[in-house]
Amino acid sequence: MPEVTLLARPVFGEAHRTFLRAHLPPEDAHWREDSSATDAERLIEFAGRVCYLSFGRQQSPRSNAEYIANLIRRGHDSVLEHAAWTFVLAGVSRAFTHQLVRHRVGFSYSQLSQQYHDERTTPFVRPPELDRSARAAAAWDAAMAASRAAYTTIADELGLDEPGRLPAETRRALRSAARSVLPNAQESIVVVTANARSIRHFLKLRGGIEGDPEMRLVAAALLDTLRPEAPALFADFVVSDPGDNMPLVSQVSL
Repeated sequence: MPEVTLLARPVFGEAHRTFLRAHLPPEDAHWREDSSATDAERLIEFAGRVCYLSFGRQQSPRSNAEYIANLIRRGHDSVLEHAAWTFVLAGVSRAFTHQLVRHRVGFSYSQLSQQYHDERTTPFVRPPELDRSARAAAAWDAAMAASRAAYTTIADELGLDEPGRLPAETRRALRSAARSVLPNAQESIVVVTANARSIRHFLKLRGGIEGDPEMRLVAAALLDTLRPEAPALFADFVVSDPGDNMPLVSQVSL
């Protein structure tokens, strides 16, 4: 199963108070903050209010959740880019990461390298669809075993277990030759930093693809991890089961 581990989150400090006092008249240099909002939600609301300097007498009576919902309804998504999280994905296949890294705008990646890491004991990610057929599952198991055996033989024969014998770039080239037999099912690990706008786009675009179970599992796990971080930002996403015992992420109207 995919595993999402949160590494870093937005932190919203007290410097905004100094900013307000320096740039607004005394009667407007205050912000009625929603005490229930998280740091990510406060950051987004503050950024949105700066666009109009809607503080003090100019501030609407909306709660933080209502303010963010209004941003989303009106399509003012650029404000959401100020909140970003860093997380590590494990238990995902190379096939999945090939799809994930197509999301470039608002995403940054650092992925485990097969050119430097010994992949002889790295697990494979088994597609759940194989449960439909014992023969299909057996064929998959045999193919995974054969690829691991081929990788091990190539690594052994090319002397990759002899540290110091080969120059670093030669070892990298040989490791690349060995990894060429590895399948898309090989497990990978990737650190991801993404902002709220891009994450929402990913959930909307990828979470509801019924024919991509691994993507659905990751989208649901990501939503489950980030929703407590900023409930207002992800209030319009729900998780359902269309009947295949797999989560499906979809967007609803606020």
